[in-house]
Amino acid sequence: MKEEEIEVAIKVVVVGNGAVGKSSMIQRYCKGIFTKDYKKTIGVDFLERQIEVNGEDVRLMLWDTAGQEEFDAITRAYYRGAQACVVAFSTVDRDSFDAVTNWLQKVENEVGQIPSVLVQNKMDLTAESTVTQEETEELATKLNTRLYKTSVKENTNVNEVFRYLAELYLSQMSSLSEENTSSHTIGCDIFGTGDPVVKRSSKKTNGIIHLKPSKQRTQGKKKMLDRCTLL
Repeated sequence: MKEEEIEVAIKVVVVGNGAVGKSSMIQRYCKGIFTKDYKKTIGVDFLERQIEVNGEDVRLMLWDTAGQEEFDAITRAYYRGAQACVVAFSTVDRDSFDAVTNWLQKVENEVGQIPSVLVQNKMDLTAESTVTQEETEELATKLNTRLYKTSVKENTNVNEVFRYLAELYLSQMSSLSEENTSSHTIGCDIFGTGDPVVKRSSKKTNGIIHLKPSKQRTQGKKKMLDRCTLL
C-alpha cells in the first residue's frame, strides 16, 4: 500500500447541553446542510470528514453526544479514546453556559486533558443573549481554551472550530515527538486499526495526556467503520 494512503485519524467528541446545536454543527460541517427542526440525539451519533492540515491528511471522526442526563451513562462510554473535544453552549440558553465546566470535567474524567475548544453557538440570536461577552471570555480564560463564536444557521466559524482542533492536536503531537523522552502506551485499539490510541509521556507535563494519532489505511472510497470497539 502506498504511503500517501496513510492518514491521521482524530476522534473528536462534541459535548454540551441538549438543544445547543451540536448535531446541527456536525451536520453543517460534514454535510454542508442545516435544518432548524430540532431532533433530540438518542445516545450517540457519528459523522466524519477528511481535511488537509499543513500537508497532512487528517480524518476527523466527530461523535455527537446526547446532552440529556438520562443518556449520561451511555455517552460517557463513548468519551473513551477521544483525542479532542468541543464543548458547546447556546447564546440564548443560560443553563447550557453554566454547565460548560461540568461537561468538560466529564470528558477529562474519562480521558484526561485533551485538546479542547469552547463554542458559543447561535450568535445569530445575540439580541436575545442570556450571557455577556465578558462572562464568556472569562470562562474561556479560566478553562484555558480558545473561544469560538459560531452560528451554524449562517455557517459562521464552523469550519474554523474543527480546523483549529486538528491543528492543535497535530502541534501537540509534533512537540511530543521532539521531546525524545521515554514513553508508554495505554488504552485499546478502539477503531480496529491495530494502533494504540493513547500515548502518555513519562516526563512530567502538568497533567496533560498526549495522544498518539491512530493511522488509518484507506483504499479508494472505502469508508471508516461506523462503530468502535469500546474498552
